Amino acid sequence: MSITQFAKLMGVIYVLVGLLGFIPGLVSPASDLGMDLAVTMGFGYLLGLFPINVLHNVVHLAIGAWGWVSSGSVTSSRTFARGLAVFYGALAVMGLIPVLNTVFGMIPIFGHDVWLHTATAVLAAYFGFASPQSAIVLEEQERRVA
Repeated sequence: MSITQFAKLMGVIYVLVGLLGFIPGLVSPASDLGMDLAVTMGFGYLLGLFPINVLHNVVHLAIGAWGWVSSGSVTSSRTFARGLAVFYGALAVMGLIPVLNTVFGMIPIFGHDVWLHTATAVLAAYFGFASPQSAIVLEEQERRVA
């Protein structure tokens, strides 16, 4: 898979996940409403596993749009992958720290989100930092055309 395909695929996945979070039938009600979460609108568990709220869904939509838009070139796709790796790596660590696992009371990132954020960060780090040979060749061709 090329880095541009990765960016487009992640874009599609994150837009879909963001949209799924707005479908009430796919979001289980949260029984832990007493937790320290300032934004409770739309709070529940997507597919019964992943804690979300309306802000979480908007973040997924924004990341998906960024991935889709960046898939037009190797350079922007690599920037997207690197940003995704750093951002989701930070979220994975924050999800393990009780005082930070709601992003300062705004977005729930605990439970199953931690391993999903870790997997996303590792995959994005591979595409963003490992620089497969094919991506380097494509990047050189882009520079010549530009």
